[in-house]
Amino acid sequence: MSTFILINKPPGPTSHDIIDKLRKITKIKKIGHAGTLDPFAQGLLLVAIGRDSTKHLSKFIGLDKEYQAALKLGATSDTYDKTGRVSKCPVSKYPVSEIEIKKVLKKFIGKQEQTPPMFSAKKIKGQKLYKLARQGKEIERHPQKIEIKKIKLKKLEIGNWKLEIEVLCTSGTYIRSLAHDIGKEFDCGAYLEKLVRTKIGNFKLENAVELNKINNQNWQDYCISLPKI
Repeated sequence: MSTFILINKPPGPTSHDIIDKLRKITKIKKIGHAGTLDPFAQGLLLVAIGRDSTKHLSKFIGLDKEYQAALKLGATSDTYDKTGRVSKCPVSKYPVSEIEIKKVLKKFIGKQEQTPPMFSAKKIKGQKLYKLARQGKEIERHPQKIEIKKIKLKKLEIGNWKLEIEVLCTSGTYIRSLAHDIGKEFDCGAYLEKLVRTKIGNFKLENAVELNKINNQNWQDYCISLPKI
């Protein structure tokens, strides 16, 4: 059996920050997670506790992910999210109807290739892309195969140029890139304003615990044992 904790990551800390705090709480050095969340993002982190559990992490990293995402239309960001340098777009048109928006979103469903954003932790030739991006450098990135299995329009605020979507996708999908590409399709620009991961495979955010509720006396109460798949 493998031992995991479902953590509800708040916006702000990196996924690595969460792991470091858990190491201090549990006094266990070998801890890992099944998929990074950006610092501004929040939601479900599937955390493996102990050497025997982390050995099997790769089998969980590949599980499908589900997200709730809020997009701001009418502007772009160099990071594809609200943390970057935001520029307003000269808008020639704006998707004003729910029918039109759903029609565009439907185009993104299915298997496709997606180019990783420069501001990402992906490594190329041993260098993390975001470190190069901060130096003002941009290098060629090869598209990777992903699949968007579902996009559902959850909320539309036409007056505020905002929309919220629910996305079910394969591992390795960048929701920031998806938001950017949706903005290009609308011909008005878009960036990611909020991101919450709600599911990893069959693991749900509603069953996760906030890190501030865990201490060195009770952390084992929040552990779940899983078969080695």
